Amino acid sequence: MNLLQRIDRWGETHHPIWIDGLRIVLGLILMWKGIQFVGNIDLLKARIDEQPFLTVLSFWLAHIIVFAHIAGGLLITLGLLTRVGILANIPILFGAVFFVHTPVNLFAVHSEMILSIIVLCALIFFLVEGSGRFSVDEYMRRHPEKAPGTN
Repeated sequence: MNLLQRIDRWGETHHPIWIDGLRIVLGLILMWKGIQFVGNIDLLKARIDEQPFLTVLSFWLAHIIVFAHIAGGLLITLGLLTRVGILANIPILFGAVFFVHTPVNLFAVHSEMILSIIVLCALIFFLVEGSGRFSVDEYMRRHPEKAPGTN
């Protein structure tokens, strides 16, 4: 049994119900941020343009961020392909924490650095923990469809 299978098995046996609530809130926060970015796409592109090595990609990167937040947030909220949604969002949050936010405004009144760090930590946690009991993944695992042609 490889390491990922052991981690997944441990996560299934040691998964309190309240953690599913945290997963759902995490997904809703990501979707909310994605919807905010849709309304302020020009500001998002301007923020990306502040990084000299990303200026050429600002249009595409802004749209990828919006899509990953909305689609990944929906997957995380539903518990459907949770780790795929998480893997789509980890690079974005990593970039937000280490490249977009500066350490100078860490505790500023309107800073979202703290939120970005919390969401990044939660994404890493749920990458290991998985989707949990109250998820579409778990429902599909417990109720497999019968193979075509079998009665």
